[in-house]
Amino acid sequence: MSKVMYVTGGARSGKSTFALQLAADYRNRVFVATAEPFDDEMQHRIGRHQEERSNRFMTLEEPLFPQRAFRNLPLGTDVVLFDCLTMWTRNLTHHLEDHRAIDEQITHFLDVLQKPPCDVILVSKEIGMGDLPDSAISRQFRDAAGMINQKVAAIATEAWLLCSGLSVRLK
Repeated sequence: MSKVMYVTGGARSGKSTFALQLAADYRNRVFVATAEPFDDEMQHRIGRHQEERSNRFMTLEEPLFPQRAFRNLPLGTDVVLFDCLTMWTRNLTHHLEDHRAIDEQITHFLDVLQKPPCDVILVSKEIGMGDLPDSAISRQFRDAAGMINQKVAAIATEAWLLCSGLSVRLK
């Protein structure tokens, strides 16, 4: 049975580096990238992450419909590293204004995680530990991200929290 590993923590906590270390034990690795280069700074961040992965992963860019990426995995894929759920949530709330359409995409993705085609490592920011956001759209995003994190963590066979580069196994 395939494992689902969930890695969460605050911004710059070491989540992605830890997830890369988890994936290093696998031979045929696929990276599902959700970030969109919407400005120069984001393009620079994406470039840094690409350099960090070097050629150790096949990369699939999928900002909105990750279930499509899972359907199109190359034969023999051992692990998928999905980075990150928070960016995917941002993309959903930005591109799909209808709550039903957002919920439908979340359901499709959670269905994939119930019976994944290989081991999966999911990275997500834990954004609910800060102050109450000051705008309705920010609160909507925070609530959606928190709900997705809870549902994915419930499905996960392993869950990790990163803080200041240190990992704590939650599950």
